[in-house]
Order: sequence, then structure tokens, then C-alpha cells
Amino acid sequence: MLDENPITPLSAEQCWDLLRQNEFGRLAFHLAGEVHITPINYVVDEDRLIFRTAEGGKLLGVVMNDDVAFEIDEIDDEQATSVVLRGSARILEGDEADFVDTLPLRPWVDTTKLVVVAITPSEISGRTFKLHRPWMHMR
Repeated sequence: MLDENPITPLSAEQCWDLLRQNEFGRLAFHLAGEVHITPINYVVDEDRLIFRTAEGGKLLGVVMNDDVAFEIDEIDDEQATSVVLRGSARILEGDEADFVDTLPLRPWVDTTKLVVVAITPSEISGRTFKLHRPWMHMR
């Protein structure tokens, strides 16, 4: 049995630092009575996440129900880290949407994404897991 707890909670500040260091995660949203998960690239702007999208299920989902979750993770041979954010999504328009052009946010895929969405968090949490994978040493 291990003497040390393999799970370490992260502070809100550590979670935001990890979100700022990354730019790719998964958005969970409601659509037609189901929960959907889709990858997105994003940027952190102060205390919110910003992403671009086009018409489709993701946009319809956040318009019909602003309750969303977002997750990033990192993994290496020794540890895994996960940050989960829950909050409300809102479409930005006018000057708010124009401001996003000054942020380092561009579509990763060569498609037109004119709609700008901001997620304002109501909850953020993260954990680091020390991995114990004995099968890796058997190779």
C-alpha cells in the first residue's frame, strides 16, 4: 500500500494557470435531451474562456441551454492532470465579439467560425494524479 496520497487537488489559481498554458480541450453541452462532448480550441481572457464556432450542434446547444462544462488534461509517464470548469456560455456580439480579434484565438481547422462564445465559470477544480502503472515496467 502506498503511504502517499496519489491525488493532489489544485487551487483555482493553478487551474487557471494550466488553462492559460493550453489551448485545446473538450466542451460538454446539452442538446435535445442529451449531453454532447466536442473538442474545441480556446483562449483564456481574464476569468473566462473564449472560443469560436460556426452554425451547428455546438452553437444550437449553447443557445438552447447555457449550462456547459469544459475539461483539459495533460498526461506523461508519471502523472496526469485534469482541470474541469463548469459555467454558463454566452454568445458575444458587437464590440465584445470584435475584441476577441485581439486575442490569440484562431480556428485550428481551415473553416469559417464567426460566432464568438464566452464561458463564465461558476466552478473550477483540478487534480493531479501520480500514476502507478505497473504494466508499463513489464514491457
